[in-house]
Amino acid sequence: MTVADCERVQLSWFQLRARTLGGEAWEDDGLVWANGDLLFPQVIDPAALARGVERVRARGAASVGAWLGLDVDPAPLAAAGFERGWEPWWMAGPADLGRIPADARVELQETTSDYRGMHAGYAAELAMARLRPARAWYAAAYEEGRFAGRAWSHRVGDLAGVFDVDVWQQFQRRGLGTGLMQAVCSAAAGAGARTIVLNSTPAGVRLYEKCGLERIGTGITWWLHLPIGAGRSPGASHSL
Repeated sequence: MTVADCERVQLSWFQLRARTLGGEAWEDDGLVWANGDLLFPQVIDPAALARGVERVRARGAASVGAWLGLDVDPAPLAAAGFERGWEPWWMAGPADLGRIPADARVELQETTSDYRGMHAGYAAELAMARLRPARAWYAAAYEEGRFAGRAWSHRVGDLAGVFDVDVWQQFQRRGLGTGLMQAVCSAAAGAGARTIVLNSTPAGVRLYEKCGLERIGTGITWWLHLPIGAGRSPGASHSL
């Protein structure tokens, strides 16, 4: 298992989200984009980068992200105003997670009514869980009937990525993260995945190591923050 495998699964996840949820995924002179992110280029052509940034800007995005391997020259990003960001810690392990048992507090879902208010739009993302043939799985965790966390997995051949693992702060340290991992990894394994990959921050490493994953490498992100409303035409923010 290599960092390149992790990058390939991450790229597929970004493209799946863009194409399923009404976003954009495109390529331009060797640069691969999904919505507001430049994904794992080997060489960054400044002109192609500028075109991509303008396309993202035209969508009204607040920022442009770039995911890189450590062996890629980031000079064109720095010259375009990008700033160095956080480092993904790539991890991998067996999809069966060492036979961790299922947690009755966690369930796979294809629809949800858990998101309300400012987060209500997240429910639309479960369209990915309804794709056929199945290639993405969503799990939700509950503690005494209260929505407590979520996670996703996405299969690409015999690999599966795990994404967006999150347990709300008041429910942490109760084993729900492990239960979420078991649910989405088991679903992907049932569809043919043999290895799980993901990117972690330092805060998540303990959970993933408990689930049998090991760190195999490091990447880097870069970010360009755009002025609010940069991609909108004059008057576009006014309502009638």
